[in-house]
Amino acid sequence: MLKPIHRHLLKWRLWFVEYFHGGELPVTLFWAGLVGLGGGLLSVLFRRAIRLLQWVLTEHQGSLVQTAMDLPKWERLLVPGVGGLIAGVVLVWGMRLARSRKTSDYMEALVVGNGVVGVRTTLVKSLSSLFTIASGGAVGREGPMVTLASMLASTIGRLRGFSMPRLKLLVACGAAAGIAAAYNAPIAGALYVGEIILGTISMEMFGPLIFSSVVSTLTVHQLLGARPTYVIPGFHVASNWEFFFYIALGLLAGMISPLFLGLLKNSERLLMRLPVSVPVRMMAGGLIVGVISLICPEVWGNGYSVVNSILRQDWIWTTLLMVFACKILATGATVGSGAVGGVFTPTLFVGASIGCLFGHAIHFVAPQITTVPGGYALVGMGCFLAATTQAPLMSILMIFEMTLQYDVVLPLMLGCVTAHYMSKGLGQKSIYASHLRRKKVSESSPGSSKASVVRDLMRPDPPCVLPQTSFGEIARIFSKYRINYVYVVDAEKRFLGVVSLHEMKPYLNDPVLSETVLAMDFMREDFPVLASGQHLTEALKAFSSHDGERIPIVDNLVDRHLVGVISKTDLLLALADFSSRPASTKS
Repeated sequence: MLKPIHRHLLKWRLWFVEYFHGGELPVTLFWAGLVGLGGGLLSVLFRRAIRLLQWVLTEHQGSLVQTAMDLPKWERLLVPGVGGLIAGVVLVWGMRLARSRKTSDYMEALVVGNGVVGVRTTLVKSLSSLFTIASGGAVGREGPMVTLASMLASTIGRLRGFSMPRLKLLVACGAAAGIAAAYNAPIAGALYVGEIILGTISMEMFGPLIFSSVVSTLTVHQLLGARPTYVIPGFHVASNWEFFFYIALGLLAGMISPLFLGLLKNSERLLMRLPVSVPVRMMAGGLIVGVISLICPEVWGNGYSVVNSILRQDWIWTTLLMVFACKILATGATVGSGAVGGVFTPTLFVGASIGCLFGHAIHFVAPQITTVPGGYALVGMGCFLAATTQAPLMSILMIFEMTLQYDVVLPLMLGCVTAHYMSKGLGQKSIYASHLRRKKVSESSPGSSKASVVRDLMRPDPPCVLPQTSFGEIARIFSKYRINYVYVVDAEKRFLGVVSLHEMKPYLNDPVLSETVLAMDFMREDFPVLASGQHLTEALKAFSSHDGERIPIVDNLVDRHLVGVISKTDLLLALADFSSRPASTKS
C-alpha cells in the first residue's frame, strides 16, 4: 500500500519535473556552490595562517615588504633561508609520511588525469608553502589556495561517487573558486579555468564555474570585506593617440615574456643540479632572497604591496628598474629551488614594472598626449599576463575586476591581444603548458584515459523492477532515487521497457486504482537503449531525439541484458573535454 507521504513526495516531484524540467543542472549547481563556499573559507583560513606564521617567524604582521624593512639586516637575511629550510623538511618528510601517489596538481588532474586530487599530498605541500610565503619567499599565495579548493572539490566528488567527467567538472569549480577568492575576480576565475586549463567555455562547464566563483567571492566578501584588489586613482586616456602606445606596450610585453619564462626555467635547472638535499636547496633559494633583500627589501613576498605602490605613487624610474631586476632574481631563486607557490602575482608584478618603465619613457617623450606611468603599469599587468598565460580574454577581465576601472578596458583589449599574438608568434606556449611538460605528464599516464565508448561513462546497477512489481513498490523507488524512469527487466535482467514517473500521475490521483496495477500495466516498451560498446557520438545522436537525462545501457542490442545507464550531463562533459584537447592527442 502506498503511504500518503510517498504519494505527496511523488506529486511534488511531478510538479518540479513538469515546470522546471528536472535534469542534472540544479544538482550540479548545488555542488558547485558548495565547493565555492568551501573554497572561499579555505582561502580565508590560508590567509590567516600566513599572518600567524609570519608573526611566529618575525614578530611582525601586515605587508611582508614592510616587515623586511622593519627587521634588522641579519634577520632579514636569515628568515627567508630558515623558512625555506623548514618548508623543505616539511615537504620531504611529509611526502614520506603521506605515502600517496595521488597528484596534488589540479591542472594535471583536470588536463590528463581522472579528477583525483590527493588530500595528504595537497595538505603537505600547502603546509610547506605556508613556511615559504610567511618567511618572505617570492612566490604567490594563490597557488596553494587554488589547490586546496580543488582538493576539497575532488574529495566531495569522490565521496558522492561522481563519474569521472562530473568529478573533473567539480575540481574545475574548485580551481575557479580558488582564483576568484584570491583576486576578488569571479568572472576571471571562471575564465581562468575555462580558457587556460579546460580549453573550452561551453555552458555545460562554464555555468557551474561561474556559480562556484560567485559563491566563493561572496564568502570572502562576507568575512574580509568587499573592495577591489587594487584601489587606484581614476584611470583615463589622455588622447586617442595614446592607444598606439598601448599597442607598443603589448608588443614589448610579448617580447619580454619568453625571457621571463626562460629565466624561471633556467633557474630551476641550475638549482636542481646542486648536489644537495631538497631542504638545503630550498634554504639556498631562501638565502638568495635574503641576500637580495639586504639592498632591496621589496623582493619579499609576492609583490602585491609593491604593485599597489607602483599603481598609486610616482616612482623614480631608476629605483623601479633596480627593484624590477632584484624581484625577478628573487622569484627565480624561490621558484627554482622547488618551493611550492604560485607565479600568478609575481607575473603581475613584472607586468606592472614593465608598464611603468615604458610609461616613464613615453611620458618623457610626449607628456601632452600620454597619461601618468601608473596607467601604463595597469595595462602592462594585463599585457604580460596575456603573454605568459596565452589567455587574453581572462587577462582583460582579471585586471578590470581587480581594479573596477572601466576606462582601462579599451587599452587592455588592444594591449592584451597584441601581447598574446606577439608571444605566440615567438613560439611561446602558456606558462602552464610548460609546467605540465616539466612534470613529464603524458596522455598515457595511469588513470588519464579519456572516455571514447559508452561503457567508459556507464553507471552500473540502475534501479530496476520486474513486470509484476506493484505500484506501491515503484512509488517507493521514485521517492528514494532522483530519477524520472524506472527500468523494467525480466528474471534474467533483460531490458523490457520503462515506467515513467509522469505516467504514474493518474494513478496517484486514484488511490483505489493504484493498489491494483503492476509495472507491466503502464510500461513503455519503445524506449531508446545503447550498447556498451557504442561510440560516444552514437550516444549523442540517441540523446538528440530523447528528452530524458539518462539512457539505459545493455550488453548488446540482441540479448539486451541491462548493465548500466549513461547520463546526458556526463556525455556532454566528456565530449567537451575531448574537443578541448590538442589535435595531436586525439589520434
